[in-house]
Order: sequence, then C-alpha cells, then structure tokens
Amino acid sequence: MEISIRQERPEDYSKTEEVVKSAFLDEEYSDKKEHELVHRIRKTEAFIPELSLVALNQNESIVGHILLSKIKIVDGEKAVESLALAPVSVLPEYQKKGIGSQLIKEVLKKAEEAGFHSVIVLGHSEYYPKFGFKQAKLWDIKAPFDVPDEVFMAIELTEKCLESVRGIVQYSEAFSE
Repeated sequence: MEISIRQERPEDYSKTEEVVKSAFLDEEYSDKKEHELVHRIRKTEAFIPELSLVALNQNESIVGHILLSKIKIVDGEKAVESLALAPVSVLPEYQKKGIGSQLIKEVLKKAEEAGFHSVIVLGHSEYYPKFGFKQAKLWDIKAPFDVPDEVFMAIELTEKCLESVRGIVQYSEAFSE
C-alpha cells in the first residue's frame, strides 16, 4: 500500500483528531478519548510539532497519526527527559497493513535525529517489542499508575542511555485532565 508520512500541520488538526477517534472506537482497553488527549498535548510545552506525524494515502487523505511528547523520568531530585509514544492511530479500514509500523519507525528515527535518547510506551506487549521496546522495569523505570510490567515499555534511541536512569515517569499535565 502506497503511504507517505509527513509532519502534521495545524490545518490537519481537526482531521487528525477524527482519525484518532475512529481508530480507537472498537479498542477494548480504550476510554475513547485519545483524540482529546492529542488535542490537549498540542497545548502544552510537552508538544513537539516535528514528532507529530501523519500517514497519507494515495489521495493525500490522513489515514494515520503518531505523536511523541516530552516526559520526565523522576528519581527524587534527579529528572531525565524522555518521550512518550501516545497515541499511534490508524483508521480501522487501514489497520493491519503496516501503516502503524511505518509511523513508529519514522517517528523513532526523527526523535533520534532530533537528539532525544529514549521513548516510553504503554501498549500491547506483543506489538512494541518488534521495534526494540523492552519492559521499562529492566531499567527500574516505573509508571505513575498501576499497570502490568509487560505493557509498560521503553526503548533506548542512544545506546545505554538508560543504564543509569531509574524512577517514575512523569507525564505532561495533558495526560491527567
């Protein structure tokens, strides 16, 4: 399937939010408000426009979206910047065609090029490891809420960057509204 990926633009925002909403309509573990999360993240300092990407079909219609935003891994007085992958969305009729994978690979590449060192994700334990994500507990990195270890994962974009990092992930205020 012919897909192109580019940075999301402000004029894409409402269409992107429709795509995000549609993508999660039938997801069992969804609160059906991921599109609202995307909207809120864009209004915070955690938003990085260069790491908000859309997938376009042959007709230049948005069929997918991915967003990385700034977070911190906090251990007492020490805080290390990282990124949260949330959410990745593909329209239902385009799912299971590799578009989500393309978006993840592209955004991880762009994050590394932009000088970021790690990414945290709360997601499917069978899906994200194929991109290099491992259980965050391997680095003694914990979620700020109770979740099974196998769904809370991290990836090092810079080799061994998490070796001396530990603590609790602190998401932007957009996640707690």
